[in-house]
Amino acid sequence: MYALDLGGRRRIATRPKAPVSVYGERIVGGYRIWDPFRSKLGALLLKSHRSDMGLSPASRVLYLGAATGTTVSHVSDMVSLVYAVEFSPRSMRDLLRLCESRENIVPLLEDASRPESYGTFLEPVDLVYQDVAQRNQAEIASRNVIRYLKPGGILILMVKTRSIDVTRPPREVLHAELGRLEGADLLDVVDLRPYHQDHWAVVAKKNR
Repeated sequence: MYALDLGGRRRIATRPKAPVSVYGERIVGGYRIWDPFRSKLGALLLKSHRSDMGLSPASRVLYLGAATGTTVSHVSDMVSLVYAVEFSPRSMRDLLRLCESRENIVPLLEDASRPESYGTFLEPVDLVYQDVAQRNQAEIASRNVIRYLKPGGILILMVKTRSIDVTRPPREVLHAELGRLEGADLLDVVDLRPYHQDHWAVVAKKNR
């Protein structure tokens, strides 16, 4: 990941082997500008000063909730391999088009809440990144962390509070999810406003 100054404003970017726009993002000098309004991970990296996010050139990443590949594409620019899990066949069709030009993305049409269903395709990973809309978000993350994350590996969980319970205050929902997280020790919680409302990024480290 790179930090760029564009018109006096700080932007982050990734540099692929072939600088081609994936979702309409700007290309500046071979760098793909990472839009934080389109990507919660982009928003986290723009707001956080942490360096231990598990996004190194040698990293293997399990990405849960890959959707059409907006954020996956930036992750694949930075790491060795991305296992991209997506449940929607419609989104998977778009993701497959991205994979045609990316050798380091393994698309998996699977349910992230059933991690045992894709175990035969995976090696242990350095980062579990999750962005899903199910109600039991912390439970899904915990299952995948316990099964696939290396000891000392990083979990980045995007807590989408309105997908869990629209009747309760978002911060109350967030704290309840934090209490349900297993297998990893909390490092940081980042409010993603102004880029994403009622979304928090939870960063944790596998404890054994």
